[in-house]
Amino acid sequence: MSTASEPAWREANRAMWDERVPIHAASAFYDHDAFLAGKDTVAGFQADEVGDVTGKRLVHLQCHMGQDTLSWARRGAARVVGLDFSAPAVEVARGLAGKLGYAAEQAAFVAADVYDARTALGGETFDVVYTGIGALCWLPDIERWAEVVASLVAPGGFLYLAEFHPLANVLDWGTGTRFERDYLSREPVVLDEPGTYVDFAAETEHNLSHEWNHAIGAVVSALAANGLRIEFLHEFDWTLFQHFGTLERDGGAFRQPEGTPRAPLMYSLKASRA
Repeated sequence: MSTASEPAWREANRAMWDERVPIHAASAFYDHDAFLAGKDTVAGFQADEVGDVTGKRLVHLQCHMGQDTLSWARRGAARVVGLDFSAPAVEVARGLAGKLGYAAEQAAFVAADVYDARTALGGETFDVVYTGIGALCWLPDIERWAEVVASLVAPGGFLYLAEFHPLANVLDWGTGTRFERDYLSREPVVLDEPGTYVDFAAETEHNLSHEWNHAIGAVVSALAANGLRIEFLHEFDWTLFQHFGTLERDGGAFRQPEGTPRAPLMYSLKASRA
């Protein structure tokens, strides 16, 4: 629930996401029928890099409607917890968990801001702290995020992060060859656009949003400063959607045409606690 004291950016972002939840839940993009029938929504490279989660406790921060969270449960996690600041999204996630037959001890969903996760989760720690693609851009303070994340990682556990590359976020959306935004800026990109990525023509009322770009160095340094050891940092020359007009589909990915300069479009990292 938003309050009068809530920062304007968070209130606007929450209103934007809350309104889009029913659109997403009914969309072919998320295809809840296929998911309930067994579809796994965790990208293959993520499953490979995270490894076997059998018997592990996993928390998914900024989980939206919980499909990835529940996919990890299907992959053998003993307990999964999804957290999102959108109460309508959390209600959809709980509904999916119920339809799949998971008890609350196996799959729980919590409505809370990611910065409040430590308190909202009652101090619980996890073997795997997972954050899905397209999450970090909604947070203004990466240092505070890293502090929260580190507090959730149990001894011997790790954070796994997969994200759109911050360099790709500042290149022009037409060709991906020119800088159009400031890579190192801490100021938000403020947009006021109707629709949503599952239906650009959807009629929506709450269209104001605030997003931030976090440089790779800022992310890695923040995690290291909070006692996590970087196990790997991988950069990929492909992405999962038509980020630039020049990208060409290659199976389930999109890449720059053969012979053109390549830039990193996505990245992943693993950071562990001893």
